[in-house]
Amino acid sequence: MNVILDNFSLYRDGFLQTLKICALAAVGALVLGTVVAGFRVSPVPPLRWVGTAWVTVFRNCPLTVVLFFCAFGLPEIGVNGAYFWFGVTGLVLYTSAFVCEAVRAGVNSVPAGQAEAARAVGLTFGQSLTSVVLPQALRTVVPPLGSVIIAMIKNSAIVGAFGVGGDLFAVGDTLTSARGEAALPVLTGVVLGYLAITIPGGLLLGLLERKVAIAR
Repeated sequence: MNVILDNFSLYRDGFLQTLKICALAAVGALVLGTVVAGFRVSPVPPLRWVGTAWVTVFRNCPLTVVLFFCAFGLPEIGVNGAYFWFGVTGLVLYTSAFVCEAVRAGVNSVPAGQAEAARAVGLTFGQSLTSVVLPQALRTVVPPLGSVIIAMIKNSAIVGAFGVGGDLFAVGDTLTSARGEAALPVLTGVVLGYLAITIPGGLLLGLLERKVAIAR
């Protein structure tokens, strides 16, 4: 416990950096995953093929490989930047495939009559999807999306191994390797940091799920 108290400022900064990574990746994955889900249910075959290929590739590719590609492959083709953004990008790409499938399941749960009614009043596919189908679908997918986001938060530890710097993973590595602190108390502090993100996040998602259920 003394290790945690003596290095509290380091843990605090690592917690905030991890929280920043998770927040950016969550927003990016939700937006991108919803767009890809729209591709998956599109009446345009090329868009469906793109959506299917996206999900197939990223769901069946290990996160470490995606992060390696972003961190070391993108610079090879002239895309340069900080490892922080490469890490966030990799996490967004990987998580978006799971978000897509959750949203697609929600879209498929909406009665077909809703989309047919939207088309009957002259709405295009895009208009009916965004104005009629998605608002209903998103209510049904809060629990699976919550599970995806919680998994993404835990996956952010892998992002820290790619030199993002300043996150909870880096704090643990610094204290055990560079400063020679005992691993058990150091890792206990890292675990507490992640729990401080995942537990409130789970409670918030549970509250949102109950409110959405009442609204339905």
